[in-house]
Amino acid sequence: MTFLLSIVMPAYNEQDCIEKVVHNWTSFLKEKFPNDPTTLIVINDGSKDNTKVLLDKLEKEVTHLTVINQKNGGHGNAVVNGYKKALELNSQYVFQTDSDDQFVSDDFDKLWSKRNESEFILGFRQVRHDASVRLFITKFLRNTISLVFGTYIMDSNIPFRLIKGSFLQKLMDQLPNPEPFAPNIFLSVMAKKSGQQTFDIPITHKDRETGQVSIVKWNLWKVCIRSFQELLNFRMDLNDKVKAIRSK
Repeated sequence: MTFLLSIVMPAYNEQDCIEKVVHNWTSFLKEKFPNDPTTLIVINDGSKDNTKVLLDKLEKEVTHLTVINQKNGGHGNAVVNGYKKALELNSQYVFQTDSDDQFVSDDFDKLWSKRNESEFILGFRQVRHDASVRLFITKFLRNTISLVFGTYIMDSNIPFRLIKGSFLQKLMDQLPNPEPFAPNIFLSVMAKKSGQQTFDIPITHKDRETGQVSIVKWNLWKVCIRSFQELLNFRMDLNDKVKAIRSK
């Protein structure tokens, strides 16, 4: 069986909004693609609250929902495992978003309408409602990518992206090992350097009304230094990885 679209959604301690978000996106799938196989893949990243209980209950009640429960490995690890599951399902397209209810499903069409023009399409939080620490990290990464790789991506780590399944497999085959802290950044860089037009489409970004931002548990400078070191190391292998992506 081949799925037309799989949505990959990591979740950590989102008990206050996970039911709303799941119902929103599964309803969206049923309305948008009534005659096509689709699924929402939610990866519970070792939540310490009732997120797992709620998801297990929802999986029994809601169609178009696939739940994965894993030990806590971080947002990036959950995203990677979600991508792997989407590829196992032979998904023609993979859309990744987050479970914090800061995005709106109506914006999906902005990316979907470009699917025949690019295999890797990014949204862009033109007006971003996040803590200052996250805004700083995004700006830091944008400048670092421009400096290190000579390419400019407005929002390289955005959890609002549409990727053709066959192209995602090529990217995943080239993802650095060990797995980087923010794998979406590396996928964005490889896609852009291999010639994909990311479009950087402005989308809606809402205030976070529930839960807490996991990044605050990290020291700001530790995040920046680790990301900078990983990107520098990646620079040495990037050309070979891009060649491998283009040759497949």
